This record gives sequence, C-alpha cells and structure tokens, in this order.
Amino acid sequence: MTEKQENVQVQIRYKNVEKAFSAPAEEAWLLLSKFFSEFIPSFEIANRLWLNVDLQKLAKDCEGLIAFSKEGASLLVAKAKLTDNETLLLWLLANYMGHKLGMVENAALSKEELQMKLGKSGKITSTRLGELVKNDVVMKTADDKFRITTFGIAQMQKEMLPRIKAKVTA
Repeated sequence: MTEKQENVQVQIRYKNVEKAFSAPAEEAWLLLSKFFSEFIPSFEIANRLWLNVDLQKLAKDCEGLIAFSKEGASLLVAKAKLTDNETLLLWLLANYMGHKLGMVENAALSKEELQMKLGKSGKITSTRLGELVKNDVVMKTADDKFRITTFGIAQMQKEMLPRIKAKVTA
C-alpha cells in the first residue's frame, strides 16, 4: 500500500517578480532549484542593463551648470556658449532635477516656456524639440509639455555635460 504524498506549497518573491507552485517535496525542490539557477542570474543581468538615474551623481555632474533658488531653476552657462539643443536639454535636465529634489513643481516644460528660455522663434524651438524627441532624449507628455527621458539623462551625463563644461572653462 502506497502512501499519498502531501504537496509542498512554495511562494517566492524577488523584487517585483513572484512565483508560486505546489508539488510533492522532491519536485518542489527541483522547481525551486530551477528558479534560482535560471531566473535569478538572468534577472541580475537584466537589472545591470536597466537605465537608472543616480541623482547624487547627476547633481555633482551639473555643478556650475545649473542652480536653484526660490524662483526656480537657472542655467549658469551663457546661452551664447551653447547650441540650441544643449540649451533645451540643460533646461529640461534642470527641471527634472528640480522636480526630483522638490524645488520645482513639474519636471516638464511647455513649448512656450522652452521658447522663452531659448530666446528663439516658435518655429526654431519646435524644430529643435522635434529633433530631440526623434532621438529619444526628450518626450512629449500627455498634456503637450516636454520632459527629458531617462535615456536623455544618460546621454547628457555621458556626452553633453562634459562637452558643455569644456566650453565653459575654455
């Protein structure tokens, strides 16, 4: 006479992933082992590929380029030293940081606000914003404003901020 095996109930939560199964003890052990050997390494690799913004590093990278006061964000770089795209991206980056730090209400700016900050015509501002959106460094929000993307921030840190700093010190 064989004895009926009881199933083992297993529920695993790792970060935002959850796995649950019910099986006899030996099979449950194999499923659990399979989860750890297959899923966790691939999750860790994917996690390393995920774009994250280190706000502390970003603030350090922006020292001397942007600042905040009770009036809001300011660029410390003369517009004459920057291209239109650099100016727009720096303003959007400043707004992003100001929003994350609780100094600015919204991370996004309207086309009109950006046009005023750029000091160029609406047509030029629209063209430049279109280029930035096409390159995935800026996105248009549901309320027709613009904000810098996470990819845009990564590109700023990697390429543009060092280039802008070099222009300022030259």
